[in-house]
Amino acid sequence: MNDRPNKLSCSDCGVVNCYRREKEFPAFCLTVGTSSKEIDKTNKLYTNDETIAKISHAAAEIEGLYYGKLTRAEEIIAFAKKTGAKKIGIATCVGLMNEARIFAKILKAKGLESYCVICKVGSTDKTEVGVAEDLKVKKGCHESLCNPILQARLLNRAKTDLNVIVGLCVGHDSLFIKYSKALVTTLITKDRVMGHNPAAALYTSGFYYARLLEETDDYNG
Repeated sequence: MNDRPNKLSCSDCGVVNCYRREKEFPAFCLTVGTSSKEIDKTNKLYTNDETIAKISHAAAEIEGLYYGKLTRAEEIIAFAKKTGAKKIGIATCVGLMNEARIFAKILKAKGLESYCVICKVGSTDKTEVGVAEDLKVKKGCHESLCNPILQARLLNRAKTDLNVIVGLCVGHDSLFIKYSKALVTTLITKDRVMGHNPAAALYTSGFYYARLLEETDDYNG
């Protein structure tokens, strides 16, 4: 690949020829710009690394066999069974405990064990780690911080085979993934405004959420 980073990337492409190869690659295409040596080196991981091969093949099989047929929850169950995962960790947000309980029941019905850890585990007040009192959601009372690192460590201790995120906050999910020893996938992505359907904001960015496309620095704090 050229040592000089290209300013254009996949989000600038309207062709997506990399999928079916029915059109032509644009000049800036990352597939064209990546050396065959690098592509081959990466591809060998999918065939030569036993763990990666098992995971990637299971994901491809689920897509091929159940495309448009299974819900996300069912796909996770199918993935767990194809990869031999028997104990499923659930890292849940306190606001989605009911959903986590339902998912645990679904896992049990499908013959899988589950172990759930809530984000507020440890019950540490936010101010104890340096978060200002005025940045709490409800000020003047104990408000526990989200503790994704402890969630991950407790699931590691429980020796889960696969961990599933249920609505962890932006950033907290990143820390959980960083510290989890088991492979991580997501059942629910939190979006408090959109009822946990973040794609809805993208679909409505041309009208109801036009502010998303305004060039501002509103989120710098």
